[in-house]
Amino acid sequence: MSVSTNRGSSAAPTAPPLVAARTTLDRLLGRVTMYRLVVLGLAALVVLSFVLSLTGAIFYTPAALALTLAVLVVVTLASGRLYGALFGVTPHTESALVTAGLLYFLLWPSTEPLKLLAIALAAFAASASKYLVAWRGRHILNPAAAGVLLVTLLGLTGGVWWVATEPLLYLVAPLVLLIAYRTGKLPVVALFIVVAGALTVVFSMSGGTDLAGALQYAFVASPIVFLGGFMLTEPLTLPPTRGQQLAVAALVGVLVALPTLVSLHVGLLSLTPETALLVGNVVAFALARRRGLSLTLSGRRSFGPTTTEFVFTPDHPVRYRPGQWLELTLPHRKVDSRGSRRVFSIASATPDGSSVAVGIKLPPGHTSSFKRALGDLPVGTHLRATTVAGEFTLPTDRSQPLLLVAGGIGITPYLTQLAECVQQGRDVVLAYGVTDPDEIPYRDDLVDLGVPVVLAAPRVASVDLPDGWVPVEGFLTADTLREHVPDVDRRVAYVSGPPVMVNALSATLRQLGARKVRTDAFVGY
Repeated sequence: MSVSTNRGSSAAPTAPPLVAARTTLDRLLGRVTMYRLVVLGLAALVVLSFVLSLTGAIFYTPAALALTLAVLVVVTLASGRLYGALFGVTPHTESALVTAGLLYFLLWPSTEPLKLLAIALAAFAASASKYLVAWRGRHILNPAAAGVLLVTLLGLTGGVWWVATEPLLYLVAPLVLLIAYRTGKLPVVALFIVVAGALTVVFSMSGGTDLAGALQYAFVASPIVFLGGFMLTEPLTLPPTRGQQLAVAALVGVLVALPTLVSLHVGLLSLTPETALLVGNVVAFALARRRGLSLTLSGRRSFGPTTTEFVFTPDHPVRYRPGQWLELTLPHRKVDSRGSRRVFSIASATPDGSSVAVGIKLPPGHTSSFKRALGDLPVGTHLRATTVAGEFTLPTDRSQPLLLVAGGIGITPYLTQLAECVQQGRDVVLAYGVTDPDEIPYRDDLVDLGVPVVLAAPRVASVDLPDGWVPVEGFLTADTLREHVPDVDRRVAYVSGPPVMVNALSATLRQLGARKVRTDAFVGY
């Protein structure tokens, strides 16, 4: 292991313009959860649709849009509460609003009572699918697509995907980019759009359409962009690994494009965008059958005034790979814009999976309603984790030297990874930046592991550090890493922490020649 023990001094790093812009975007998006972002995006599209209707730019009347929207919102919220009461769970309001917003753009708006009843049935069925077509606490099918499929099979109405119109595309496209970026699914969405779009163009041209017409049909008149950003990205219906997600995206892309070439149907069931997505949902479930976890808070330990670890006992052993995360659901009063679901890296777990812990920054004063509620939970409280997933995992080649760079609570995904590295005899160096050298989260755990640590912090010289730790006054910078990890160019680097730090140091590590750089930004923390 190559770690220089010379002391270094550095000022706060200045981020390049692109890094600064990305950091600003992360900070803005971090203020809202993924669900809230989708709700806001759909709301913006709804407002635009009314403007287009009033100006005559789209066919549907304001009355039809208003009645359809009202029916969908009322039914999804009411049915969500009904099913929640029947199944003994707290309904997720934002999930219901997302379902209503999607159905609004999929179904034919109407003022006719019978058509509105069909729309209400679609909403009711969509809510039901979250509970009835589920596997151990996780729904299998996209609810909006499932609702549309049911009313189609009953011959009551069908999916028209009227969102696929040029005036709406000017807002759909940037919203899809934001959602894909916020959810970390840019490669998945991009692959789906490329596969579906390219095949649709090819199939259209094989039928005699010119290139301009084929492009217009693929990306304007079909719902490829909307489906990819607003529906394919639903976290509960995607498989857990990036490779599986890309495979599902490619499959759904092929199925969405196929009707351009050949008409496929059995009775009332035909290959439509919603059935293509549902096929992808089933394949995702088959690839990786995951189940939600019921957790019981069994203890907590404090690392200082701003950092706490929460320890949970699951109802069944947790299966995970070091570096993965879990999504906690914590219904509570006065939920703020960050919502009632949050993602936390797994900081530790017993070998048999009978206990799992997450480390959380809980600064006094202003913090999210979720963190306040979590901090106030008494031991013995039950809550749920809907997902265990993540791609921030170690390379399979154990001979590959590693550099793990952490900022503050960004240390959490590394604890299980470092334990695995020590067990496997891997060459690993930890570069760790904190703002207060008197509060170093998981200090004792790191000492027990015995890995080399480069610790950067203000006033670091004023504290006693464990043997083998290299103190650096100030911040982790290019000079710091170059001096204290001189063989960085032969290491695979991982960066975890606040977005401003992750964006700056990932760019720095690439400039220093790191063989590969992987990141895990704690957006919204």
